[in-house]
Amino acid sequence: MLSRLFQCIIGVSLLLSLGGCCDLSLSTCGAEAPGDVLIGVLNPYHVKVAALHKRTRPERFNCTDFHLEGFVQTLAVIYTIETINDSGFLPGVRLGYSACDTCSDANKAIHIAERLLSINGSLPVLCDYTDYLPPVKVIIGDRYSELSITVARLLGFYMVPQISCTSSAPILSDKLRFPAFLRTIPSDEHQTLALALLMSRFSWDWIGVVSGDDDYGTAALQRFLLHARDAGVCIAFQEVMPHYLDKSNSRRRIQEVAKQIRSSQAKVVLLILKEQLVEELLQEMIRTNTSRTWIASDAWSFSRHIASMEGINKVGDIFGFTFITGDNPGFKQYLQKLNPGPGAVNHFIQEYKQLRFSCTPELLQHRDCLNKQPAELCPVPDSLRFKSPKACSLPAPDPQHTDDDFLVHSVSLTETYNARLAVLTIAHALKHLLKCNETACTGEKNFPPWKLLEELKKVNFELDNRQLYYDESGNFMTGYELIMWVKAGDRRQLRVVGRYRQMERDVELNEDKLQWINPGNNTVPQSRCSQPCAPGTVKRVSNISCCYNCTQCEEGTYTDDWNQNNCQKCPNGTWSLRGWSHCEERTEMFYKWEEPYAIALVTAAGLGILLLLAILIIFLVHRKTPAVKIAGPRQAMYALGFTLCVSCILVRAFRTFLAFLFDLDKQHKLKKLYKPLAIVILVNTGQGLICTFWLIFDSPQDQALWNKKPVQKLVQTLQISAVPNAQRQISPIPQNRTSKAPT
Repeated sequence: MLSRLFQCIIGVSLLLSLGGCCDLSLSTCGAEAPGDVLIGVLNPYHVKVAALHKRTRPERFNCTDFHLEGFVQTLAVIYTIETINDSGFLPGVRLGYSACDTCSDANKAIHIAERLLSINGSLPVLCDYTDYLPPVKVIIGDRYSELSITVARLLGFYMVPQISCTSSAPILSDKLRFPAFLRTIPSDEHQTLALALLMSRFSWDWIGVVSGDDDYGTAALQRFLLHARDAGVCIAFQEVMPHYLDKSNSRRRIQEVAKQIRSSQAKVVLLILKEQLVEELLQEMIRTNTSRTWIASDAWSFSRHIASMEGINKVGDIFGFTFITGDNPGFKQYLQKLNPGPGAVNHFIQEYKQLRFSCTPELLQHRDCLNKQPAELCPVPDSLRFKSPKACSLPAPDPQHTDDDFLVHSVSLTETYNARLAVLTIAHALKHLLKCNETACTGEKNFPPWKLLEELKKVNFELDNRQLYYDESGNFMTGYELIMWVKAGDRRQLRVVGRYRQMERDVELNEDKLQWINPGNNTVPQSRCSQPCAPGTVKRVSNISCCYNCTQCEEGTYTDDWNQNNCQKCPNGTWSLRGWSHCEERTEMFYKWEEPYAIALVTAAGLGILLLLAILIIFLVHRKTPAVKIAGPRQAMYALGFTLCVSCILVRAFRTFLAFLFDLDKQHKLKKLYKPLAIVILVNTGQGLICTFWLIFDSPQDQALWNKKPVQKLVQTLQISAVPNAQRQISPIPQNRTSKAPT
């Protein structure tokens, strides 16, 4: 009875007196420690709200699926607060905290934020909140941009500072809409640029994108599309998935997206999704034995849970950018001995240890199944994901007194570095606000939150050889580390292989550390719409800039690099042939007299000249004969020579027409007809046939020469001489009819 009463009292304090006793096991603000300055912590300790899509009344949220990453990040905040309290950094001032579960839901997050700002369970309506003194002076969180955006709109009205360690949506840099929001990481504006530059670095210009339908996914997608266009990266497909995991069609949608990925020619896929959605999608990829190169957003690029999934080595290479990380001294030992500090209550630690070490009927049934059947026939329920092998075999009946190093190996501790930075910036701001020296802090401890916000914007200190401060948009200028997931047995190891330098806006890559999954060759995988165009050719784009044909450069032009858009003209005094990748000096070539080709050429020319001279002499000697006079000009040879010249001009005109034809589709079709030799031969053959038919059926005759009398007399003489003597008829001498006597 006393224990029950004690739980009610703690529940009342955790819920900030919001009416009535609340069971501690159901409390959403499950971790609290008193202090002179209270820090609120918003994080998802659960990733689902049961039956949220069926909710019709404003009933209590039933949060399910314990979230290790959100839990450990909050523990990092608590550990740093306790470390600062023990160090005497703020003499005479103790920092307290109230950590609450947002259940990965924006409505729940806004409810918790109102609770942290209320006084005695109520949030007064005032005209001016300048002197309003809520118990919580600053809030750290949330993990997801979707929730941070929602909370930031509320906190911005009261000017209560909010510091996020992981929310990277670019919209949060807008100080007009979110004047009280700060973050210890860069904006996604830089991450999406880094992703586009990485793809360009590996010549991946044909990629697929899968994003969530929340504010984070939508904003990151739009920024990436802009940067991808500038970097020459084209999008093969875009798919959107619902960020809410309990929708009835979630499984069907995941299968649809997986089918699109398998059917696309894009071998690189960017996933701007929550960790839980990525896990389900990759499980579908493993089931269908689909391998791609995956690019991770910061939401899951450092996920130890996904890196240890069964079959993760089958999905292909994985890259991702993550925030600059560092060490959190002593935090590893803190997780191995996990207990609330003096005067603190932490229900989330209790829930974790219950999940980890308690003996449940489901665990007994699973172990009984393993004793009777193979492991593949005994699937592990979600409730047993965190179970320790010690469960059901511990001598102590209470699992709360048991610890191990499960969290150390299951969650990347370096990812909690930014949570440490958030608390340190608060401590440095408080030191100025409270006028602290080495022995005491003389300032007023119950101050309005907007005063702390002013000091936070001025923070500038050095840690781990880095200068840390917020820029005018409330972001840390720390850059990103490039992570590659390399094989380590049957799981993946996260290896830093480069970084994005934020000030220089470029990706620095350590190629010696790259370890590609491709069997046997360890080469960079390809993901292109078209093959690269070699030197000597240029790209002829159809409709999409990444899809093109390679066309050879014309004579007098060249390209000396890959994937050029235009051919360059040869400098003065140089020249090139079609398809050349360089220009050469103009040189003169001569045949030697003793070469066979030269001998044949000279012989043919000599015979031709002798033949012409012989014909000329014959014509000169017999120039007065009718045969020479009737020969006249040879019209057929003239027609053929003229046609040959005109056909060459036609070829040149056709090429010029193609060069100025802006309809690329018609140009591509007409280029198939551009065959210079074939055109010349075809035209001259036609002309030759015409001349032949003309000579046969309508040969020319010189009528004027025929009508001349000398020619007619010559022909008559030839005709008479051709008649035989015997057939000639000689007319008798005509006699007078009157006869006369001889004389």
